[in-house]
Amino acid sequence: MEGLSYSCGPATSPLRYQTVGQALRAASATWPNHEALVMRHQNVRWTWSELSERVDRLATGLMSLGLSRGDRVAMWGPNSAEWVLTFLACARAGLMLVTLNPAYRPLELLYALRLSGCSALVLADSFKTSDYVTMLLEIAPELDAGEPGVSCEQLPDLKYIIGLGRTTSGMVPFEEVASGVPTAMVELERVAEHLSPDDAICIQFTSGTTGAAKGATLTHFGLLNNGRLTLEVMGAQAGDRICIPVPLFHCFGLVVGLLGCLTHGATMVFPGEGFDPAEVLQAVTEERCTALYGVPTMFIAELAHPSFPSSDLSSLRTGIMGGAPCPEDVMRRVMHDMHMASVTIAFGMTETSPVSFQTHVESDIETRVSTIGTVHPWVEARVAGPNDRPVPIGSVGELHIRGYGVMRGYWGDPDKTAETVDAAGWLRTGDLATMDEQGRCRIVGRSKDMIIRGGENIYPVEVENFLRTHDDIIDVAVFGVPDDRMGEEACAWVKASRPISLADLRAFCAGRLAHYKIPRYLRLVETFPLTASGKMHKPTMREMEAAHAAERPLRLEA
Repeated sequence: MEGLSYSCGPATSPLRYQTVGQALRAASATWPNHEALVMRHQNVRWTWSELSERVDRLATGLMSLGLSRGDRVAMWGPNSAEWVLTFLACARAGLMLVTLNPAYRPLELLYALRLSGCSALVLADSFKTSDYVTMLLEIAPELDAGEPGVSCEQLPDLKYIIGLGRTTSGMVPFEEVASGVPTAMVELERVAEHLSPDDAICIQFTSGTTGAAKGATLTHFGLLNNGRLTLEVMGAQAGDRICIPVPLFHCFGLVVGLLGCLTHGATMVFPGEGFDPAEVLQAVTEERCTALYGVPTMFIAELAHPSFPSSDLSSLRTGIMGGAPCPEDVMRRVMHDMHMASVTIAFGMTETSPVSFQTHVESDIETRVSTIGTVHPWVEARVAGPNDRPVPIGSVGELHIRGYGVMRGYWGDPDKTAETVDAAGWLRTGDLATMDEQGRCRIVGRSKDMIIRGGENIYPVEVENFLRTHDDIIDVAVFGVPDDRMGEEACAWVKASRPISLADLRAFCAGRLAHYKIPRYLRLVETFPLTASGKMHKPTMREMEAAHAAERPLRLEA
């Protein structure tokens, strides 16, 4: 399609028709004594054979609870060895893992569990300011009494709560389930034999480009191959040690991290349960990591940390940066000061498993900082106009993706699925883009108003609806504004019945809205810019904020 914005990624190697369980068995057989998982904050160091054995034990334990193929199991907590085990054990037993954001509050948890119809929930004790057990009991008080397996009024499908820390009488300790049931191994092998790479393995919640969170349903085949090919483009090899400070609940940590390492025989090194720049620098230094992942804000924090000058990062060679554009000066420092000359930029979305574009290890600076690279192997991309036809090279249109990684659909929502994926298999990303003659893509905006803050998606309607429950707020508009650290931050324009401060607003949101969704900027207004039809015009608001960026005073550091 010469002259038009269409590209198909060259097939650098065949797609693998495997389940995740089969890939784990292959890794255990190929690299049995190589270190597979290092979870530094838990003092965990397991080889591939040890990891595979523990996964099998947990899988039989889950089956002994009565969980069977196709059942959904949710995981709620920060990065941990148990998180890795739970995902792989579910894959082995034909269960679907539902990944929950550790920042969720009770109502967000309730929504996700009800929509996905989870039969079991694995949850950590706490993380930062989140007390998971207390929040769970807010929506399921029945778990504070009775035997495991108790019915919950608001969660009729939920039968088992598996606790990683403290447990109530209605919960089962993780250690008990993870000890396994040896007599169930025969049944596990029978189940595994009948699984297909095309089976759904995971439901990952995303705000996407419209409305409330939706559960993208993803397969063994899509996730496994995407992790493998992303690391292939990055130049990974067996024996690499990859530092993974990004969260496992997100595709970056789960697919590019866990499954990428699984398919390459690389070691997963998790510096801590959440991101801390000092822990990352120490992990790279002491573990002699060869690759490092993160969003630009993470790299900025690492470069600025007091311990950076004394850290030995000479073992680094490559890595992946995603989630937001990287400033050129930061990219130069990452490549030179952090020794990551081969660092690549990856772009994608949960619905595409996730990576669909990536720069190459030899890409120049301009390509890395101003484009998202070229389309991935085995993936098609087009920049389309309103008629869904490719626009001429260099013209702006909506980026569409088609290929092996496109989701099966949004769980329980065929209408939203049909809006997002057309009959020919093209997924509408909602991103406005251009494509050049080399197939390099530039993201120039979004057709919807989704905010991407440090790699986290925020949909303004959800925040606006919540803020409108404040007694003093008459009306509100939430939109993204540029931010040097996070890429974007949420800004709220508020019309109120009395003066309210940003501190007041954030206190109102605290504990009721995930922290990354809470507006970082506030402007009190009497009127809003409107379209001819009377709708709020957010592009005008963004322009006005950009014009006054230097004097924008209403920011609270937190």
